This record gives sequence, C-alpha cells and structure tokens, in this order.
Amino acid sequence: MHQLIYIFHSGFAWLGEGYTVIMDYYRDTDDKHAAQALFRLVSGLPEQTEEVQPHGVVHDELLHRPGKLYVLSSHFHPDHFNKEVLEWRRQRPDIVYIFSKDILRHRRAAKEDAVWLKKGETYTDETLTVHAFGSTDVGVSFLLEVEGKTVFHAGDLNNWHWMDESTEAEWKGAEKNFLHELDYIAERVPRMDVVMFPVDPRQGKEYMRGAGQFVEKIKTRVFVPMHFAPAFDKANAFRPFAEAGGARFVELTHAGQRIDIE
Repeated sequence: MHQLIYIFHSGFAWLGEGYTVIMDYYRDTDDKHAAQALFRLVSGLPEQTEEVQPHGVVHDELLHRPGKLYVLSSHFHPDHFNKEVLEWRRQRPDIVYIFSKDILRHRRAAKEDAVWLKKGETYTDETLTVHAFGSTDVGVSFLLEVEGKTVFHAGDLNNWHWMDESTEAEWKGAEKNFLHELDYIAERVPRMDVVMFPVDPRQGKEYMRGAGQFVEKIKTRVFVPMHFAPAFDKANAFRPFAEAGGARFVELTHAGQRIDIE
C-alpha cells in the first residue's frame, strides 16, 4: 500500500516503504494564512512576511519519517518552490533534492544544492527513477517510477488557454503547445497509475479543458486535481469527466488529506 498526501495547492507527498517524496512544497498543511498568501501571490500583491514556525504534516511528521527523503520542485514560481526546503538539510543531511534547471537559472538555489533536470533528462537510484517531461509554462513536469508504479506530477503543464480573455489565435496557440507536449508524453508513457494535474478555476468557463484532454489521451488509473487552492468545489467538479475516462477521481476536501493507493 502506498499513500499520497495533499499538502496544499500543488504540494503533495508520496509515501512508500522506506522512502518519502515531497513534491512542489509551498506551504505546510496547518498554515492558517496559506490561502490568503496564495491569493496575494497570484494577484501580484506583495506577500506579507511573518516569522512563524511552519507547522503541519511536513514539519511534524515527514521530515522525521525513517527512510530516504526526496524533495522535487518543478519550477521556480514561488507557489511551487519555497526556498525553505533547502533549510531542511539541517534536520536531514541525507536529503536528495531534484529540481528543474530553471530554478538554478533564476538563482533560487546554488548548483551544489540539487540534482538538476530539464526536459528529457532522468535521475535514477536504487529506490526510484524521475523523468523530466515538458511544461507549457516554465520548468518541467515529473514522472516517478517507483515500486512498479508510475506517478505523474504536472507542475505547470496545462492547457493555459485563458479563453475568456484571449483572442482566438492566442488560445488556439496555447492549446497547440499543450497538445504537442501531451503527445510527447503519451508516446512514451501511454498509461499512468497516479496523476496530479491542474484544475484551475481562474481560467474561466473552460478551466477543465486541459485535464479533460489529458485523461482522454493518457490512460489514468487515479486522477488527483491540484493548483486550485482554495476552490475545492471547483476542482472536484472534474469528477464526472475523470470517471468517464475510466479514472478513479480523488475528491480533495482539506490540506493534509491522505489517499491510500493500492
């Protein structure tokens, strides 16, 4: 049995026997100001900095969990990469950081801090393999191969069409880029066990379009929405579309939610 933990926004943890993988950490589960901070971030407002000790499932449990610890970040955007993760080395000097190379280019971390991947590159050890696929924004998406499972974290890969406010040429161009990346992935990995993918209501009436195209193209066993906080109801509205494609849809209701994956 494996377990997936929804941390916040696009942050998740994958737990297996003897290892933990934390992906796109932004805020911990018990951060009462997380939703407000995210709103300010996506609205272009300066973040209000407070000296508060982080608290939640990551700090209280996962950083102390026995076994190997991996931290993945798909790109430099602050809602996907929090420099705080580099401080975790003080508690866990054995930690393995696997970051997209754009984080290095934007000087958010130093060369010696991590293993750096770009599209088409792979990290592998005796526990897991991480493949870097493309994105339609910046950075990469990640595919984990671990214990016979394929686990996909999309990062900012999506059909970011913004149809309600873009010209037809603009949104069709964005869609073409997404479908190109989707074809590239599907040719190499036509079936996936677990997929975490954006279902972002800020895009307007067609906000589920990219997720729908993904499950139509790639046979997905378990679909988990992300990049929607705090609009749980909007994200969970994708359920019938995921189930129509044969996927088990995970309805998220709160930060810290645990999902058992057989």
